[in-house]
Amino acid sequence: MSKHLDHISADYIRYANCWEDADVLCAGLSLQKNTKILSVSSAGDNTLSLLTANPELVVAADLNPAQLNLLRLKVAAISALNREEYIAFSGFVPGIKRVDTYLKIRSNLNQEARGFWDSRASEINMGIVFCGKFERYFAFFHHKILPLIHQRKTTDKLFASKTESEQMTFYINTWSNWRWRLLFKLFFSKTIMGRFGRDPAFLKEVKVPVSEFIYEKTEHHLSSIKCQDNYFLSHILRGKFGATLPHYVRPVNYEIIKENLTQLSIEKNYVQKAGEKYGLFDHFNLSNIFEYMNPQVFKETAHDLAKLSKSGATLAYWNLMVQRKLHEALPESFSFDRARSAELSKMDKGFFYGDFNLINRIS
Repeated sequence: MSKHLDHISADYIRYANCWEDADVLCAGLSLQKNTKILSVSSAGDNTLSLLTANPELVVAADLNPAQLNLLRLKVAAISALNREEYIAFSGFVPGIKRVDTYLKIRSNLNQEARGFWDSRASEINMGIVFCGKFERYFAFFHHKILPLIHQRKTTDKLFASKTESEQMTFYINTWSNWRWRLLFKLFFSKTIMGRFGRDPAFLKEVKVPVSEFIYEKTEHHLSSIKCQDNYFLSHILRGKFGATLPHYVRPVNYEIIKENLTQLSIEKNYVQKAGEKYGLFDHFNLSNIFEYMNPQVFKETAHDLAKLSKSGATLAYWNLMVQRKLHEALPESFSFDRARSAELSKMDKGFFYGDFNLINRIS
């Protein structure tokens, strides 16, 4: 990984949720039973979703120990709580004394995770799905910026059931006023996002105008009926996920994950280094890690991943604003499933991403 990431603080949670669509991820990887999967942990949600395939092993890797402690807390909570208790504890719904629940499941954590969470009662109390820096960034937009643009009832109308043409008309005539265009582009500029949402180092490789890129992606999505049940968008604009919850906490998926938690291994390391002691893998969830790499580091990582992947393995990742293509970096080892990638990109609830990439390991 590029050296410019070495100084980034790793003592707090950057992402409390995975902002990549697990439905797209699982469909793209064509997961099979009794396989081995290597996954970038981030907030842990999509790693947990991979357990629904009844795999032999899922290895979750991350450099940030705070992110791994978040995953450990989610695992401890899922192992001890039923689904209704878990979604209340996590913050998806109200109605539970979360610190009291934490004290009941605390013994399921290792010493490092206990030390991390024991001093974060306020974050537990608010609900851990809101405790990341990125989520606080969105919360500020929802609480402070959006009310300057629209009333709450207008926001609710954006999500109301409409035809495609009605949604487009609503967006053009009601939603997209001058305040929306101005304040949106200011808030999601490279400077503001780098300081308050992500980290300037994460945007070092980005060469496109950030606010314009995100604005165009958002405009396309909000003028489509696809936005009406998008829980990512609901979180950003309304401060809650709404009726549709992420993949890993849906009823059937939650129970399967609960049964398969013993198949999960957690590693603090680069994803390509974490996988070395486990042999070859069938599937890879690589999140958007290539976004942060310069071209040379990206090519070196491509070689490392080729060494870790079985013949016919599937690898999935997202590009946000930096185009990185594994099949171009290492054409002798990887092929690009262009048609399936395009198909799944159209379904992606992560509307702000540039594209979804599905890669096959060549025999």
